[in-house]
Amino acid sequence: MARPSAFRPGLNPTTAIHALVGNTPLLQISYTIGGVPGRVFAKYEAMNMTGSTKDRMAAYILRHAYERRELTAAATIVEASSGNTGISFAAIGRALGHPVRIFMPDWMSEERKKLIAGFGADIVLVSKEEGGFVGSVELAERFARDHDHVFLPRQFDNECNIAAHELGTGPEIDRQLTMFGRAPDAFVAGVGTGGTVMGVGRFLRRVHPGTRVHPLEPANSPTLRTGHKVGKHRIQGISDEFIPSIVHLDELDDVVDVWDGDAILMAQKLCRDIGLAVGISSGANFLGAVRIAEQLGPEATVVTVFPDSNKKYLSTDLCQTEPVHDEYSTPRIELEAFKAVR
Repeated sequence: MARPSAFRPGLNPTTAIHALVGNTPLLQISYTIGGVPGRVFAKYEAMNMTGSTKDRMAAYILRHAYERRELTAAATIVEASSGNTGISFAAIGRALGHPVRIFMPDWMSEERKKLIAGFGADIVLVSKEEGGFVGSVELAERFARDHDHVFLPRQFDNECNIAAHELGTGPEIDRQLTMFGRAPDAFVAGVGTGGTVMGVGRFLRRVHPGTRVHPLEPANSPTLRTGHKVGKHRIQGISDEFIPSIVHLDELDDVVDVWDGDAILMAQKLCRDIGLAVGISSGANFLGAVRIAEQLGPEATVVTVFPDSNKKYLSTDLCQTEPVHDEYSTPRIELEAFKAVR
């Protein structure tokens, strides 16, 4: 039986949670590519409460829901997720006293499944035959229709997802860049729900007009370019088989694509060479940022996000030997060092 909710009328119980979310370090990473020096900046989001950038969205959505009385004391939080969002809602939901149920594709990493279950949430695994990502969303909606006292965050459609990054991640990046004496020329981020690229992009463009904002997706599965699921890939957390409603491609610059094997090699190199234990999407984002930095020139300031750590990928190909292909960029990149501000 779930313990009583922390909710009290007139009191927003997420206040304590917000002390554990955000204010993550910004890294300046120096490298050479083909012998030419470069630098990119990356938000190190593994420092959040459950170790991923999704804590920002989950905390903000729940805070907003409390304020608008959309989330009641008796409610069960129900969400469809590819992993990190499910972990965030499981942890924060339980911290606030709510039962949590997560619908998730069954091919996500074992670490994700065990973490969600470990936080006391009910996890419902959805096979490809049952619809995968789309099926997870449909099953969450069906559960809400069939049960009373259910709160659906609807991360793929909720504008609060964008607001969490427009009001939090974006201002943090801008403030921290000034500590390096820089201003942003471009921002690059992989698209799962699209909240990060839309929210950070909107803030940076408002403060620094002309900033380029590039969504990133797997070259193996170019959903943004095609508008529907194509192929398959191993970059968990991005390209979830459809374009979310909160993603407005007309507000963004050109899509950047990265091969999943290249992203794996880059994440391995970041860990092995300079001690940054990051996940596969971080490797992809780094490669995307390097590509845009090459286009803009050596003095450009290109920013990206490292969404999580490598600890949720220990059972995946991230911890296996990955073959190198001629089209990959990672073999041309030598990492030198990083600096950090907070």
